[in-house]
Amino acid sequence: MRDTISNKLQEAFTPESLQVVDESHLHEGHAGHRPGGETHFRVYIVSDAFKGKSRVERHRMINSALAAKLSARVHALAIQARAPGEG
Repeated sequence: MRDTISNKLQEAFTPESLQVVDESHLHEGHAGHRPGGETHFRVYIVSDAFKGKSRVERHRMINSALAAKLSARVHALAIQARAPGEG
């Protein structure tokens, strides 16, 4: 699933940098966790596509790009999306 998320984001945003972290092990015993993990992810992405966009717009863009892949398998997706040069 991590690779699927990475590939979809790479295709959609041609990011300057991209890191997708599976944090499922941190959520054992919590809602949405399944044996084997791949339920909770954190995305760090920097792309020109986010220039001039609000935080909410950026999250919507990412969720839209991943909607078909995430709906059944991923319980939580934390997003840190920035444009180049943002701190």
